[in-house]
Amino acid sequence: MKQLPFEYAVRNLGRSPMRLVLSVGGSGLVVLLVLAAAGFSKGMQKSMVVSGSSDVVMLIGSGSEESIERSEIPMRAAGIAAASVQGLLSHAGVDAVSPEIHLAMPIATPNDAEGRLAVIRGITDAAWLVHQDARVIAGRGPESGRSELTAGRLAARSLGYDPPESILGAVFLLDDEPYEVVGVMSADGGVIEGEMWTSITDLQITSQRDSLSCVILRMDSAELADLEAFAATRLDLELAAVSETAYYAQLGAFYRPIRLLVLVTAMLIAVGGIAGGLNTMYAAFAGRVREIGSLQTLGYSRIAIFWSLVQESVLASATGALIACGIGLLVLDQFVIRFSMGVFGITVDASVLALGLLAGLMLGIVGAAVPAWRCLRRPIPEALRAAE
Repeated sequence: MKQLPFEYAVRNLGRSPMRLVLSVGGSGLVVLLVLAAAGFSKGMQKSMVVSGSSDVVMLIGSGSEESIERSEIPMRAAGIAAASVQGLLSHAGVDAVSPEIHLAMPIATPNDAEGRLAVIRGITDAAWLVHQDARVIAGRGPESGRSELTAGRLAARSLGYDPPESILGAVFLLDDEPYEVVGVMSADGGVIEGEMWTSITDLQITSQRDSLSCVILRMDSAELADLEAFAATRLDLELAAVSETAYYAQLGAFYRPIRLLVLVTAMLIAVGGIAGGLNTMYAAFAGRVREIGSLQTLGYSRIAIFWSLVQESVLASATGALIACGIGLLVLDQFVIRFSMGVFGITVDASVLALGLLAGLMLGIVGAAVPAWRCLRRPIPEALRAAE
């Protein structure tokens, strides 16, 4: 079967610069939306998956298993758990038992009294032993009695500090109390990166709180059943033992409808983009009916002409998709999104880019196939008599 040369499709793209710009721009916008939706879903899922550890157990208030922020347990719970449960991880005589306070508080600058809501975690030095994925990448950790903060990498970016290390030395107000940022930490993309850590005693004074949110323990030879038995026997403490992986899996399931809603919205807009592409390509091909008829008289089959028209559309869509992928990598990747557990970054990785390119390819094929076939259905004499 005689095929039209590929150069023919390339030259036809430049015949109407305005149509080319509209085709490339429309394809790029649709692909960029697909990248944003898929990256949003991937980033939220990743932040939940990497946050849990199978050998870490959380002791939280009974009835508050779905939200640490709502949990309240007695201050003595940490010491009792460390003394009662055997087989906990210990390093240099320090048990991996971390009493913590988790609060969502407005954090403001001296020049901005309103501020933004941030997740503040009050910790002791044992927190670094329990949360082994958290590590200081600049500065140092907070010290007790000095009103200091260590900012997560994404938390710093959400406050407008990029690179995150530039937040060092900044002063923020927590309930009108000045706190200085003395460190920046990373946690492999987990929810910790969206938090601010401070000394638990300083946070107690600032928030006027005399209870803990949770006690987090890292096990060595102990098992989850040992912690569950401890929680069940100490009725006075009103505790529930939850695996960290199970907690974040449950949290991820809670946010799954939001991720699905974002993806469905992106799909609906993509369908609208395809419908717009159908109208654009039909108008473009309808004006070339005589040209199509002439090509058939020269011996080119309808299949060959159809394939050439689809090539034109795919080239324009692929160009828009590649431009959108470049913008996605430069602008969308690690763009900070706020949610109740702090912040997370949109993730534009290889799988998300592949999905975007596939969307651009489908947009080019579907957007051209129907209009091209409708134009090719005309008999040759009728096509030759058509007006340009």
